[in-house]
Amino acid sequence: MNLPGSMMIAFSMYSRIPVPQVQWTKERMKYAMCFFPLIGAVIGLLEYGAVLLLHTLGFPFLEQILPVVIPVVVTGGIHMDGLLDVIDAKSSHGETEKKLEILKDPHTGAFAIIGCGIYFLLYLAFFMEMRPVMIPAFCITFVVTRALSGLSVVTFPMAKKSGLAATFSDGAHKRVVGTVMALYLIISLPAVWLLTGTTAALGVFAISFAVFLYYYHMAKREFGGITGDLAGYFLQILELALVMGLAILSHMK
Repeated sequence: MNLPGSMMIAFSMYSRIPVPQVQWTKERMKYAMCFFPLIGAVIGLLEYGAVLLLHTLGFPFLEQILPVVIPVVVTGGIHMDGLLDVIDAKSSHGETEKKLEILKDPHTGAFAIIGCGIYFLLYLAFFMEMRPVMIPAFCITFVVTRALSGLSVVTFPMAKKSGLAATFSDGAHKRVVGTVMALYLIISLPAVWLLTGTTAALGVFAISFAVFLYYYHMAKREFGGITGDLAGYFLQILELALVMGLAILSHMK
């Protein structure tokens, strides 16, 4: 078992964090997904550090803007690319085969561009409405979203036998990866409760569960299963839903 190599694969694929390059061997691929949520932990730490530093230095505008940008910078936009591809595919209202063809198309359609603009406007608006008490919970959600995304890769049906999601799903030791993803969730949700309170913890759980169920049924109904693009779509939609939920909950305390 070469766990450092597995971690390098996860970080090199799903982030722009510089790591040593390693070969994608079968043994390393078995456990690569186990380290996917650690990228979320890095994003969360950067988010918290940026908010704290910019607040201390007295840059209120940057304090609101930078946390919206950090996840895209760290990931290189790989999940955002999936979101935009799925928006285009769903907007076609075509048959499953047509939607899968659109996912493979490297061009960006008008619906994706419109969707991207709406996404960032909503994200920014709700983050600006979020009170400081919810910032620790917000930072932890990046681990939660990746744990659930990783769980879907090893438990949901695949829409096709090729592609990024299929590669990681076929190569993964599914029982081990599924167990590790569950452990991330078991640690993350109580951490939200300890740092932010019961309301935030219940909110994160309820929103995550609801979006996860939506993702499963939508992917099966419209695409016949999941792909790498759909996994990215889910992650981005859940991140937005959690920002919106935490902002609303912060005004109910």
